[in-house]
Amino acid sequence: MDLLNTLVEKGLRRETPTREEALAVLATSDDELLDVVAAAGKVRRQWFGRRVKLNYLVNLKSGLCPEDCSYCSQRLGSKADILKYTWLKPDEASQAAAAGIAGGAKRVCLVASGRGPTDRDVERVGRTIEAIKEQNEGVEVCACLGLLSDGQAERLKSAGADAYNHNLNTSEGTYGEITTTHTYADRVDTVQKAHAAGLSACSGLIAGMGETDEDLVDVVFALRELDSDSVPVNFLIPFEGTPLAKEWNLSPQRCLRILAMVRFVCPDVEVRIAGGREVHLRSMQPLALNIANSIFLGDYLTSEGQAGQADLDMIADAGFEVEGAGTTTLPAHRADALAAAGGGCGSHASAGGCGSEAAAGCGSHADATAGGGCGPCGGHAQAPAEASVPASEARTDLVAVRRRGAGTDLAPNA
Repeated sequence: MDLLNTLVEKGLRRETPTREEALAVLATSDDELLDVVAAAGKVRRQWFGRRVKLNYLVNLKSGLCPEDCSYCSQRLGSKADILKYTWLKPDEASQAAAAGIAGGAKRVCLVASGRGPTDRDVERVGRTIEAIKEQNEGVEVCACLGLLSDGQAERLKSAGADAYNHNLNTSEGTYGEITTTHTYADRVDTVQKAHAAGLSACSGLIAGMGETDEDLVDVVFALRELDSDSVPVNFLIPFEGTPLAKEWNLSPQRCLRILAMVRFVCPDVEVRIAGGREVHLRSMQPLALNIANSIFLGDYLTSEGQAGQADLDMIADAGFEVEGAGTTTLPAHRADALAAAGGGCGSHASAGGCGSEAAAGCGSHADATAGGGCGPCGGHAQAPAEASVPASEARTDLVAVRRRGAGTDLAPNA
C-alpha cells in the first residue's frame, strides 16, 4: 500500500504524518491488518530494535478519589468492588517494587489516587523513592500523583524521580463529557510542569470509551506536540460500578490499528501497551509487540493482569528480548536531549513514564480501567460500528478486580 510505504518512510525520518494519513490507518480493513502491523514494526525496530521494556506498578493509595472521571473504578461514587487503602509506608512500597524488579522491570511506577498531592504527600513519595533506589541500584522511578502544583515537580525530581506520568486520555473536544472536577487544560499543565522540571514526561490515552477515530487522532497529535517521551496506550476495562461499564467497543484488530497509528505519529518514543491488553488484545498480544516496545509486568492498579511469568514467556516466544537495566531505552537523539534538560533517565532508561492503571498510565488519580484515562459518558459519539464488539462476545470473564499485591496480605503477581 502506498499509504504504508509513505508512513514507514516518514517514521524512519521522524516526520509527522498528516491527520488524513493517521485516520487512514484506523480505517484499514482486517485484510490489510498484517501489512499495517509489519509497516509499524519497521518503524519500531528502527528506533528500539527487538527490545521490550518492562514497567511495574505500585499502587501507593487505592480508591477514595474525589474526582468523577467516568471510566475510573476509584472515582467519586464508584460502586466497583476494589481495594481501598490509604498510603503505603516507604518500606512497604519498596518491598512491593522489589517483586517487579526481580521479574525484570527496570521502571517502577508509583501511583496514588486523588486529585493531586499535597506538599506532605510529595514529601512522603520522596521518601518512598529514596527507599526504592537505596535497595535497587539503577532502577527508574516514575511518579503518578495527579495534578501538580507549582514547585512539586521540582521537589519530586530532587527526591530522585526520573519521570512523571499524567495521561491526557482523550481529545480536548470531548474531555468535558468525562469529568466535571478538572479540565483537559489542567492535565496539559501538569505534563508541562513535569517537563519543565527536567522529568521525563509520560502521557498517554485510553481507547474504547466510545470515542471516534477523530478523537483518537486528536489526542495522539496532542501528545506528540507535548513531546512526551513515553505514550501508554490503555484499553478501557469496563468495570461494573462505573458509568462506562457497558462500553465494549474494541476488538483485537481495532487495538492493533490504534497502536500502529500511535507508532506512526510518535515513531521514536516509548509506546507502551498498558491496561486492558489482556482483555482486548487477548491471544494477539504477541503481535502487538511488533508495534509497541514497552509493557506493564503483572497486575495493574485495581485490576489483575496476566501472570508475570506468562508475560516473560510471551516476549521470548515472540522473538523479543527483555530490555536490560544498563540499556538506554530511548534513541540517542531523545536520550541526549533529555539528559541535557536535566532528565534523570537519559543515560540509561527510557523516558517512558508510567500508566495508571487500568492499565497503565495514570490519570489524575489512579484508574482502574485501563490506565488512568478518562472516557466520555452520555451522548458521545460511538466508535465505528465495525469496531464494536457485540455484548455476547465481550470477554467479561477477563475483567478481574485485583485482590493481591500492594495493600494486601497476598504476594504480588510479578
